[in-house]
This record gives sequence, structure tokens and C-alpha cells, in this order.
Amino acid sequence: MENSEPFSSSTAPLTWHDFLERMRHPSAAEFVRAIKTFIVSISNTPPDPETDSTSVQQFLANMEASFRAHPLWSTGSEEELDSAGEGLEKYIMTKLFPRVFASHQHDIKQDENLHQKLSLLQQFIKPEHLDIQPTYQNETSWILAQKELQKINIYKAPRDKLVCILSCCKVISNLLLNASVAANENPPGADEFLPVLIYVTIKANPPQLHSNLLYIQRFRRESRLVGEAAYFFTNMLSAEAFVTNIDAKALSMDETEFQKNMESAQALIHGLSTDYTTSQNIGQSMSSENSESTTEKENEKEKEVSSVKKNLSVSDLENKGADMIVKDGNGIEEFRNFPYLYSEAGDLTIGDVEDLLDGYKELVLKYVSLAKGVGVGGVSSEDK
Repeated sequence: MENSEPFSSSTAPLTWHDFLERMRHPSAAEFVRAIKTFIVSISNTPPDPETDSTSVQQFLANMEASFRAHPLWSTGSEEELDSAGEGLEKYIMTKLFPRVFASHQHDIKQDENLHQKLSLLQQFIKPEHLDIQPTYQNETSWILAQKELQKINIYKAPRDKLVCILSCCKVISNLLLNASVAANENPPGADEFLPVLIYVTIKANPPQLHSNLLYIQRFRRESRLVGEAAYFFTNMLSAEAFVTNIDAKALSMDETEFQKNMESAQALIHGLSTDYTTSQNIGQSMSSENSESTTEKENEKEKEVSSVKKNLSVSDLENKGADMIVKDGNGIEEFRNFPYLYSEAGDLTIGDVEDLLDGYKELVLKYVSLAKGVGVGGVSSEDK
């Protein structure tokens, strides 16, 4: 495997584990001190994206050169040296993530604007608006690509975020290739690939997309952002730029129709966001009216509410929530605080076991407490 594309999900945990193990060796003490000193130096200065990027890139380069001359790696293969560099990048950027990710107010504003625009577009966008040929239209299968892209905000390391983009792009590439073979047409090129990537990006609407792309640009080791990784990442940047500047002409749509669609989408989203507030206001109004009614009516109302609560089970709540997630095009964002949700067994390390066990205990406590709160007894593991 070439150094430019070390993206196997099966080898990533081994790379990370090997780096940590070597850093525990007594002869690596000087490296450990240098790494800690660098992290503290960045953490104690005001955020400056360009300066931070330059500092990180220079430090990674210097440390990788030092690895090459150190007994722990001097007799190792190029693959081992590359793995050490990957491990170093992940360790440093995971520690610095809260300090350097979306640290500039302009980037945060860009994230908000892009997210809002994607939310509007996904209400009415269709493949034909992007001139995607019928031969290549496969919205059901494109959902797989959307899911890969939506994982991007779960991770902290630049490489891991980049893998989400590459996985999304590879799903699209494979689908396009299969479609061309089935239709006995020439293999698809960039003119076929980019419109589909744009469509998938709009439908996925991954959180903080702008900041994630900048983060990869700034802190992914420059020497590794080459080859296939660079090609797909450049396409992702192009997709973001296209959406940011999108207009009626870009969608092969009449200006009046475009504005009408955008306004309708805005009204729809606004209506959905105010549904809960409206329900609360109605409930408060009903409560006020009930306070003025007779004692008999109050008792009848209390019986109705009591009956509803008594019939509301944990399963009812789960099903209701699941329906809401399915209906919400951005429901995947709710899962971004659960980093192991998309992991495979081979992705986990020994160090993850304690986190998973703590998470399981917390989940059980919350679930049982919820069951007790709604009056459901005898909750077992089969119910979960």
C-alpha cells in the first residue's frame, strides 16, 4: 500500500496502538516531552488558524524526521515509519481538537450559512437539476454515500475525517461504474462524478461541513494529502463551492421557479420548527381554560391524562422517536456524540473497552429510570 493512501479501516487501529506502545518505551521519553510541550504551547496561545496550521505541519515534519533516526524506527520499514507519522498526527490533533476546530467566528458563521442553504436545497433538489443522466440516477443506493459523509463530525483526527469523504466518494464511483457497465456505456468521468457528489452532499447535509474541510486542509499532513485522497478531497471542496454559490442557472432552473422553491422550503422548515412551540402554546391555553372550568371537568381531564400516561410505554417512546428520526433528514446529527456507533469490531482497541463499559452502564441506568418514570416495570435486556 502506498503512503499516499493508508486508509484501510483494519490497519488504522493497529497503527494507533503501535504508536502508543512505542511512545511508552523509555527511549521515547524525549519524544513524549517534545509532544507534550508542543501541545501546551499551542493550547496557551490565542487561536490563529493559519499560524496554527503552519506550526502543526512543521512540527509533524520535524518529528517524523526524528523518528527516522531513532533506534525505535531506524531499522523499520517505510510502512512502519508512515504508521508512526499517522499515529503522531492523530495523537496531537485529538488533543488540540477543541482548540483548533471551528476556532474562528467566520468559519462558524460559514457553517451555519452552508447548513441552512443545504437544508433548503434538499427540500426540492432533484438529480435532473444537476444534469445527472438517467443512467446514473440511483437515489436509493446514494443513501449509502450520504451515511458515510454524515459520519465526518464524529471523528477528531484529520485522517479519520478524510476517510469519511473517501468512503463516500468510493461508494459513488462504484455505483457509477456499475451503472455504466450495465448500460454498456463508457466508464464515467469527472463530469458524471461531481454532480452526483454535489447531490449526495446536499441530501446528507453533514454538520459543520465547512469547518471540517478547512480542518483537513490545515492539519492533515501535507505529504499524505496526495494521489486518490487529494483527488476526492478536491472534488469535495468543489462540491462545497458549488453549493455555496448555487443559483437558478447552476440548477438549470428558471429564476422565478428557483426563488419560489427556496421560499417554499423556508416556509416548510420554519413551519416544522414552530410545530413544537405551537403545541406548547395550545397546551398552555387549554390549561388556562381548564383552570376556570368546574371541578368535575378538571377531574375528567385528569383521568384522561392519567389514562394516556398509563398507556405510554418505553416502546411507545422509542417508536415515536424512531419515526421522528426517519422523518428528519438531519436526524443523523443526533448520533454525533456517540463515537462508537459506526465502529466495526476490528476498529476497537483495548483502551476502548473501559469507555464502552461506562457507556453501557450509563445507558442501562437511563433506560431503567425512563421505564420506571413512565410506569413500566420488569424491563429486561430483551426490551432494549
